[in-house]
Amino acid sequence: MALQIYNVLGREKQMFVPLQEGHVYMYVCGPTVYDHAHIGHARSYISFDVVVRYLRHTGYDVLYVQNITDVGHLTETEFGEDKILKRARQMEARPMQLVEQFTRSYFEDMDKLGVQRPDISPRASAHIPEQIHMIEELLEKDYAYEIYGNVYFDVTKDPDYGKLSNRKLEAQEAGLREEIRSDKRNPADFALWKKADPEHILRWESPWGEGFPGWHIECSAMARKYLGPTFDIHGGGIDNIYPHNENEIAQSECANDADFARYWMLVGSLMVPDADGIPTKMSKSLGNFVTIKDALSNYRPEVIRMFTLSAHYSNPVNYHEDALSAAEGGWERLYGAVRLTRQRMNSAPEGDDGNSFNERLDKAHEDFTAAMDDDFNGPRAIAVLQELTRDVNTLLNAGTSLGLNTLRAISDTYQTLGGDVLGLIPEHEQASNGSARREAGLIELLISMRAQARANKNYAESDRIRDELMKLGVVLEDGPQGTVWRTE
Repeated sequence: MALQIYNVLGREKQMFVPLQEGHVYMYVCGPTVYDHAHIGHARSYISFDVVVRYLRHTGYDVLYVQNITDVGHLTETEFGEDKILKRARQMEARPMQLVEQFTRSYFEDMDKLGVQRPDISPRASAHIPEQIHMIEELLEKDYAYEIYGNVYFDVTKDPDYGKLSNRKLEAQEAGLREEIRSDKRNPADFALWKKADPEHILRWESPWGEGFPGWHIECSAMARKYLGPTFDIHGGGIDNIYPHNENEIAQSECANDADFARYWMLVGSLMVPDADGIPTKMSKSLGNFVTIKDALSNYRPEVIRMFTLSAHYSNPVNYHEDALSAAEGGWERLYGAVRLTRQRMNSAPEGDDGNSFNERLDKAHEDFTAAMDDDFNGPRAIAVLQELTRDVNTLLNAGTSLGLNTLRAISDTYQTLGGDVLGLIPEHEQASNGSARREAGLIELLISMRAQARANKNYAESDRIRDELMKLGVVLEDGPQGTVWRTE
């Protein structure tokens, strides 16, 4: 079947038809870089990484834009302090010094998790002219108003306001009634540009005086600059559906006189229990987060990806050690079959062995495609690989002599589906370069020496080789078809 995406705009699963055949233009709200990224961020960006990987796997030319928010991110009600400035003051650092530190940290974490870099990573602070220009357009079209150096979007001028979150304007105004600013016409109006107080460090010249952009206008301006007024997919976290995503749509469509994003994909929150055991969104502001760096000190990056993809991207997920341990066990079973297949390839005879396992591999490809075409269903895709692993283990342990062609076809299937698309299969044990080949060869030489020692009933020497390899982080596993190894 064709690719189907659950479009939050409309609350239904829709067939994906890109604006331009063969091309996909995609924007994802990036991090606000005022601290180290946490596992909640990992869940979001791993999810969209798999979306981009699969689209490219199926032949699409994807232009993927993910911004860096380094200015203007106020609290959701637009009162309070810019998050960058607040954190910089706490750390006694310059704001852009802080931004550089945590932007580097973010990309380091993503690289370790196997999250491929976006094609474009624009910074909000580098696109102030584009934001000012869009605000001027909104003023000219009477969708915005300026007062005392602040510019606000007038939500009453947009008849479609609330169409993404399904919030009625009257309900929003009632909820904001007590927080209304005296210079706003309506409680739900949101800032496009803010006048800078004397102590505000991040400030730019504008037609309305020195100030800084509102949080929402940044994404609208950068998306338009790199993807045009209308593009295919907008991604983000479900917690930002209101006000951020809703305000993006309003200001973009009013400025551009065109639809904004055609498909909205929002990732469910990562939840952790509070003191009362009630699941609460993992958040920097709540202090209940686990940094990616801390998680990577305990788990392989592939295990974190396995944990992320074991639930559908749109659903909330509870973070706890049992879930990660389960993901670790599942990944070990999966990669164990891959490792054994690769090791068998080193001694397999050339050519075909007449085995009909290719039909089973074709079915795995078909089932995997069906899972991913169903709104990028990660749990189903992993189940396909787990079912394949059961059959691969049966084949490898059957005592049948397998030729290189069969083993290579199995390895290639795992690498394509589990590696290239899901990012679960590392390549470093494939002996794809000289040093890795030498390392694998030396380990296998020691394994053969150990096997000879056991055959000669020299068990002390056999145990010594095993123990010395263990000290080097190489674990040996004896099975009916011989010994395989893995690194810890």
